[in-house]
Amino acid sequence: MSDVSISSQLKEAVTDFKIGVIYYPAIVVSDLPPLIGDRLPLYYENIQLSLNEHPVSEIPGVKEWRGIFKKAGTDPSRYRPSQEALLRKIKKDGAPHFVNSAVDLLNFFSVQYGIPMGLYDMAKLHSPIQIRIGTDEDHYDGLNGRTMHMKDKIVSSDIVGAFGSPIVDSKRTCVTEQTKQALQIVYLRPSMDSDEARQLITKMAEMFTQVHGGTHELKLIQ
Repeated sequence: MSDVSISSQLKEAVTDFKIGVIYYPAIVVSDLPPLIGDRLPLYYENIQLSLNEHPVSEIPGVKEWRGIFKKAGTDPSRYRPSQEALLRKIKKDGAPHFVNSAVDLLNFFSVQYGIPMGLYDMAKLHSPIQIRIGTDEDHYDGLNGRTMHMKDKIVSSDIVGAFGSPIVDSKRTCVTEQTKQALQIVYLRPSMDSDEARQLITKMAEMFTQVHGGTHELKLIQ
């Protein structure tokens, strides 16, 4: 399993910052099985209806993560946490973009639990990996088609440089149908206690491997 750590600077800014890290050593990425895929449109339709009564910004996970962004030095009105962006897209369009089984399942997790997360192709990563606050030197081609400048934003980086964040991830490390090994980073709510956090990442890991095969290794880092 990859060597993943949280920088001391980030821990000082957000004292109870914690992440779940899940390693999947042998997966098969394709389309979601019908049992899940056929139900997602209705699930997102129900979410869309609920967002008419409950503003996205008032969802507990969104509210908490906007506060984390501020502590790290990021304006959450300009750069939204990824789960907030997903929920706003569902409110507007009724569903997120469907990409492949791995990304689609991760988007479901993110909406279900109201937290950001990322999934990365291990073949494109070069350990060690650190979660830290970005500098002037941190930038990458984002999956949103933009060059992301990551100064004062939470980033994941390997020895090559920044590759992901709870805003948007990079093209360099994205998961495709060719991906055989993956690393999932779950940006937990700091207010969660350790037991609840471990239960959550275990539940996600088990569902992911049910869909994609293989096994998983996980740990809570705080």
